[in-house]
Amino acid sequence: MIDYGLSGKVALVTGVSRHMGIGAAIARSLAASGANVFITYYRPYDKLMPWGSKLTEAEEIVESLKLHLVKAAGLEANLAEPLVPKNLFDFVEETLGHVDILVNNAVHDQQADIHSLTAELLDVHYAVNVRGTTLLCAEFAKRHDGRPGGRIINLTSGQSLAPMPENLPYAITKGAVEALTLSLSASLASKGITVNAVDPGPTDTGWMSNEIRSMLESKAPFGRVSTPEDAARIVLFLASSQGQWITGQIIRSRGGQ
Repeated sequence: MIDYGLSGKVALVTGVSRHMGIGAAIARSLAASGANVFITYYRPYDKLMPWGSKLTEAEEIVESLKLHLVKAAGLEANLAEPLVPKNLFDFVEETLGHVDILVNNAVHDQQADIHSLTAELLDVHYAVNVRGTTLLCAEFAKRHDGRPGGRIINLTSGQSLAPMPENLPYAITKGAVEALTLSLSASLASKGITVNAVDPGPTDTGWMSNEIRSMLESKAPFGRVSTPEDAARIVLFLASSQGQWITGQIIRSRGGQ
């Protein structure tokens, strides 16, 4: 078994509410490699999505993480609220200890084109995807004491690779996350913190119809779409001691798409 140097580290992974989700796969991979894992989730957002989530699903994920003989806990958190990042870090430190790894996976994503945009829709995308992510990064940096292994990993998308006209608020805010990743990496290198982003491409987390999956598979060089585990493997590498020389990168884990 590969030693990723994560034993005893504490990872905070946001947006973990569904067994099939990318966040859950990331949390499982980190726990399996010895990290203690704290997750956040937000059920009101899940209710907006057609796939939803079970009322007890987040708690079930936490219990599954403990099967790897690590500490695990979770908290419902609305990252659109400005004070949540600070309060969240306080709670994680009280529960599991100093955070070594921050994975910004939580996202707000409601489709809208230029004709159906509203100020409210733009604001909630910005509040979660940009402000929430940035404030979590700021809180992480503020509390990091220079110990080895400081990692920030943001989840992004392919908005810079092709137009996303039907998903404009999401594309705009994820573009901001990529810009944040590059500039923040330069700011935090002196503290020994690496900052990277992972673009997993279209990932089958339960939202794809058979028609969409077939269309994507027909265009994919490997003949399949991404799985949550594909993204989790990249995040695990970046979080590990082996990823210490990689920073400021947007890694396209898209199977050649």
